[in-house]
Amino acid sequence: MFTKQQTILRDLGNGLIMRRSTSEDAEALAEFNGRIHGENEADRQRVAAWTRDLLARPHPTFNADNFTIVEETATRRIVSSLCLIPQTWSYEGIAFGVGRPELVATLPEFRDRGLVRLQFEEIHKWCVERGLPVQIITGIPYYYRLFGYEMALDLDGGRTGYEVNVPRLKDGETESFCFRRAGESDIPFIMEMYMVSTSRSMISAVQDEALWKYELSGRSKDSIHGKDIEIIEHMETHEPVGLLVRTHVLGNHALMYELKPGISWLEVTPGVVRYLWNVAKQMPAEAGKTQSSFTFLLGADHPVYQAMGDDLPGVRKPYAYFMRVADLIGFIRLIAPALEQRLAASLAPGYSGELKISFYNRGMHLLFDKGRLVLVEAWKPSPSEGGNAAFPALTFLQVLFGYRSFAELHQSFADCWWKTEKDRALIDILFPKKLSHVSGMA
Repeated sequence: MFTKQQTILRDLGNGLIMRRSTSEDAEALAEFNGRIHGENEADRQRVAAWTRDLLARPHPTFNADNFTIVEETATRRIVSSLCLIPQTWSYEGIAFGVGRPELVATLPEFRDRGLVRLQFEEIHKWCVERGLPVQIITGIPYYYRLFGYEMALDLDGGRTGYEVNVPRLKDGETESFCFRRAGESDIPFIMEMYMVSTSRSMISAVQDEALWKYELSGRSKDSIHGKDIEIIEHMETHEPVGLLVRTHVLGNHALMYELKPGISWLEVTPGVVRYLWNVAKQMPAEAGKTQSSFTFLLGADHPVYQAMGDDLPGVRKPYAYFMRVADLIGFIRLIAPALEQRLAASLAPGYSGELKISFYNRGMHLLFDKGRLVLVEAWKPSPSEGGNAAFPALTFLQVLFGYRSFAELHQSFADCWWKTEKDRALIDILFPKKLSHVSGMA
């Protein structure tokens, strides 16, 4: 085990050092993050439990030295910190590494000194070393744009109902489905349901057996990311028909609801809603709040929204993930098979030609031969050669990840343009607007 002296990354001056964490930092970081991120005492305890879990309990992808800590040398207190959680995501079935910064926090009296920027520079180096080409983070509006991120993928979104929307059983009618807590023996079925769910999403998180085992038994019960994972079964035969993953704190949101192919959403959903409502009503009041609604937090679109229709009147519009792709050329090369597949299924199968995409201060040259992407290279726009299409700043990430269409960006940004209708059509084919709901678990 490294000593704190051995984990020092750099001396920041003014009595501060930046170092990597060790498992010995678990309690201090738990208290630090709970105090800064928690909105109330219950929240503080949950954030502290999540932090403690990352440092002190086995995690499939996270090590105890994955936090950066800015420490005041005179007092040894933590004044700023963040961590990097490695994950694997998928782009149309093509796996890619993701570095997920989390728990970004600085004491108020040490803000506006560039401490977070220095730590982001460090973890971005880690991402290169570990082969994590994409970074994603959730957070407050605008802030992470300062570090090269762009809002480029839907985050959450859902539908809410109220007591009046809960379907009632008729006189003499009994429930047709029941719910039981999942165990490790259910992991193959859980993974099967997860694959069905992610098949509707262009971008998804890859959840292997180790990650599902962690979700079932690796977290502390009071972690802010704790979940109840339940198998939906036929009441009489106990045959599994679906999966329900929900939060186990006040709010009782359904984070995943999936049924086996061939099972009717119209038949199962009323019982799921009644179950969510009944469980929520049994939860103790917290911070003066009581349960008055139920929510399916399943993204912008989901079969349950169609099944319930107007009985889910509350619409929670998606927020957005901040995304960063430092090596865009390398990432395009990685996802080339997906781009070629889109071409093959489009109005331009077997296309041969080039596409020069300008980002104004730099650019990208794509060359196709009979439908194959044979060259992806850096290209520099000039006054005499502006390319076939242009995207200001980091807006290209929005079309890359299917978050916005080319036309939507063109309408919002006057300096986002295409040269010819053929160029527009090719961009639309290669980078279409497509729905994604990523429920990767931190």
